[in-house]
Amino acid sequence: MLDIRPVLFINGFLLLILAAAMGVPLLVDLATEHREWQAFALPLMITGFTGLALVLTNQGDGTPVLRTRQVFLLTAGSWLSVAMFSALPFQLSDLQLSWTDCYFETVSGITTTGATVLTGLDQAPRAILLWRALLQWLGGAGVIVTAVVLLPVLRIGGMQMFHTANPDGGERAAPRLSQMAWKMLGVYALFGALLAVGLNFAGMTPLEAVCHAMSSLSTGGFSTSDQSLGHFGHAARWLCMLGMIVGGATFSQYVAPWRRGHRTIFRDSQLRWYLLTIAMFAMLVTFWNWAVGDMDVGEAFLASTFNVVSVITASGFHTGRYDNWGGFAQVAFFVMMFIGGCTGSTSGGIKIFRYELLFAVSGVQIRRLLHPHGVFPVLFNRFRVSDAVVRSVLGFVLLYFVCFALLAVALTLTGLDTLTSFSGAAASLGNIGPGLGPLIGPAGSYQALPDMAKWLLSFAMLLGRLELVPLLILFTRAFWRG
Repeated sequence: MLDIRPVLFINGFLLLILAAAMGVPLLVDLATEHREWQAFALPLMITGFTGLALVLTNQGDGTPVLRTRQVFLLTAGSWLSVAMFSALPFQLSDLQLSWTDCYFETVSGITTTGATVLTGLDQAPRAILLWRALLQWLGGAGVIVTAVVLLPVLRIGGMQMFHTANPDGGERAAPRLSQMAWKMLGVYALFGALLAVGLNFAGMTPLEAVCHAMSSLSTGGFSTSDQSLGHFGHAARWLCMLGMIVGGATFSQYVAPWRRGHRTIFRDSQLRWYLLTIAMFAMLVTFWNWAVGDMDVGEAFLASTFNVVSVITASGFHTGRYDNWGGFAQVAFFVMMFIGGCTGSTSGGIKIFRYELLFAVSGVQIRRLLHPHGVFPVLFNRFRVSDAVVRSVLGFVLLYFVCFALLAVALTLTGLDTLTSFSGAAASLGNIGPGLGPLIGPAGSYQALPDMAKWLLSFAMLLGRLELVPLLILFTRAFWRG
């Protein structure tokens, strides 16, 4: 029999944190004498009461000890429960959204996807804008903890490498997980505060600066304007671009220099692949916009680099309709939707380290054809990768594309066109946000989609955020039979 009491206890603790977060926009709205605080008062009490009840009725003697099935249930259940309670302020606000839209917007926020059903953001209530950014900020923190503490234990998609051998070097660099998680969250908060100050000096109001700092570092993409970063000046765009790049890199690398010297971060092969991938696509799209799109070099470089960084890091910000830049740009951005940032980051997607391993495996197979009796180990950051990790990565990538194909087909059955279905499936599963085309592209929103399509995309956002397996395994008979 599966003991769910430790799972319920931790879920209750997370709901208490969520209730405290609801108090932030409530207090801001009270201070500015707006009416939207009422939409947060009742959800705060409901969430806080539920969380406290779960904690008090399921507490045991000492720290809860979780087995593998309990960790799977906690990973999926915590995100689902937080999403449900986080949707309540949208439901009770003056936005007059359906429950489907409220849940979609909330899931998009906590999974740091950035897809939205809202329009008229420039005139939206301040409390709602702040709540959307807070959801992404909390979601980004949750992603970091999940990547460091839970996924390596569950051995999902090759993540077991980072349980005993972090990218910053071997077993000696594997700290106690909780200690590492707290350090990374501290760095996450520090970077967010610095970015908010910089954006304020770059011309944003304090509210805009805080919201965009949280959305940039969490690679979420929720903005305070329908034009996203196109509404702001070049200085703000460069700062947000820096925030997205930082958010898409491995957060353990930001802790490592304080322990082992500043050069440690530059030895990480995953980080090098990440930066080189961004640079390569940025140069290609820049050249295309300069040669074909009649942009001058400076304009082409800024527009191309910003939007490339946004898509590769799965952020969802934009400065214009990059889906109107021609066929090559459309294909390039569609391909970028399947890349993602580094493991241990706030970014979504397949992740750079899996591509690095796939290329390494391909190289080994070619060398073995030429030298059948040779011994060619698969290496990652100068460490040998076991066959179990390679199989796990191959299985994950295959499962990812199977889920993408099934989701795209399912979306076409709801009446959506091919471009919207395929780009929407890729953007949701990769936690990117905007798709391609006039309906859900950078200048559009998901508001006009059928409710069934929104539920499918909400499921896809959670599926991609949880690295597929923790959510899919709950639908298997073997999990519940033990």
